[in-house]
Amino acid sequence: MLNLRKAEERGRADLGWLDSRHTFSFGSYYDKKHMGFGPLRVINDDRVEAGAGFPPHPHSDMEIISYVLEGALEHRDSLGTGSVIKPGDVQRMSAGTGIRHSEFNASKTAPVHFLQIWIIPEEYGLKPSYEQKTFSDDEKRGRLRLVGSRTGRDGSVTIHRDVDLYASLLARGDTVNHIVRSGRAAWLHVVRGTVTVNGGELEAGDGVGVETAGPIQVKGLSEDAEVLLFDMAV
Repeated sequence: MLNLRKAEERGRADLGWLDSRHTFSFGSYYDKKHMGFGPLRVINDDRVEAGAGFPPHPHSDMEIISYVLEGALEHRDSLGTGSVIKPGDVQRMSAGTGIRHSEFNASKTAPVHFLQIWIIPEEYGLKPSYEQKTFSDDEKRGRLRLVGSRTGRDGSVTIHRDVDLYASLLARGDTVNHIVRSGRAAWLHVVRGTVTVNGGELEAGDGVGVETAGPIQVKGLSEDAEVLLFDMAV
């Protein structure tokens, strides 16, 4: 069974300096039909103007992943961590018992475009932590590269939930295949470009949930397609 979520149906927050599209309910946007998918709670597609950003604010009991598409995002948190996240980087912050952080566009002249992803952790009250790793385009081109997992295997960042997160870059005609096993489900988010998923066409910002075991085939229809695939225990 496929659960399709079209880009134009997503919620939106336009604050001037921030243009955010919400795949699932978030902030003032509420849709009881779209409260998340399994442990996947938030996919926000954010564009932040030059020099602008989110001032320090608190989080708790959430796995927060930042994935930059264009530009650079500056991160600072109450753990003393400071970094700049660029395309190819995957940042995971475990909010746990409580953390404060800020995120600002690192450029004074160019916008930043990134995804902020929230995953509900397997248990509450974890010790706050932070991790960031870089994955080259070559690692993701024409294949599903594991970038996040429960055990941090294959050099991925550690997610405190049984979720495998894959990234892939697809040229026109490139095909990748994945099997959803029994007891698991999958969500595919199109980051950019156009693809087909099991024959159905999806564009940038579209998402699709797969709730039954079986194969997923993703094929690139444009020269610059990029997708994220979440495989999760349910």
